[in-house]
Amino acid sequence: MSQLFEEIAFVENPQYERIIEDILARQYSVVEDFFTDEEVLVLRQSLIEKHEEDAFKKAAIGNRVNEIIVKSIRGDVILWIDEMKANEAEMIFFNKINSLVSYLNKTCFLGILHKEFHYALYPEGTFYKRHIDTFQNDDRRKLSIVCYLNEAGWIQENGGELVLYLDENGKETEKVIYPFPGRLVVFESQVIEHEVKPVKTERMSITGWLKTR
Repeated sequence: MSQLFEEIAFVENPQYERIIEDILARQYSVVEDFFTDEEVLVLRQSLIEKHEEDAFKKAAIGNRVNEIIVKSIRGDVILWIDEMKANEAEMIFFNKINSLVSYLNKTCFLGILHKEFHYALYPEGTFYKRHIDTFQNDDRRKLSIVCYLNEAGWIQENGGELVLYLDENGKETEKVIYPFPGRLVVFESQVIEHEVKPVKTERMSITGWLKTR
């Protein structure tokens, strides 16, 4: 009876299905309007308020065990978000991400057990050089996620585009993704090298990883 209830309760989500199909086909997915304009506004305001409280710190390279700050590689400032201490705005974010994670685990058996996310703010002129999101001493990151919180009306000339370096039949190609507000980007952490191009105005996002073990 309980198994029957689980089957009835499960409802296919077209948006999540497209993410799965994209990742299976090309190792990344771009979803427009994953967050509504209102949700983006609330989340951006939360980021701005915490930045004004001087809670952010210079981002480092490496994981939290072996991290160093190298301004020539990345220039963003970040603030880690603890779901257990999340404010009302941040719970909007986590509720949607948790829904996605639950769906992925049920349909793809990914075994996602943990997640880590932080606010990221790129001041004018900053960037993040080409890199990959896994480490020699920690390979638990499976999917990288970026949710853009920039102001409405963001244009390509503002810079800060995300570039994914893809292998297509043995040839490297570039996928350029602009940080339009509400847009969600998901890609395989252990496979795709990427970078953030220099920004010409402040660029805001929530960035993080879905992890096993």
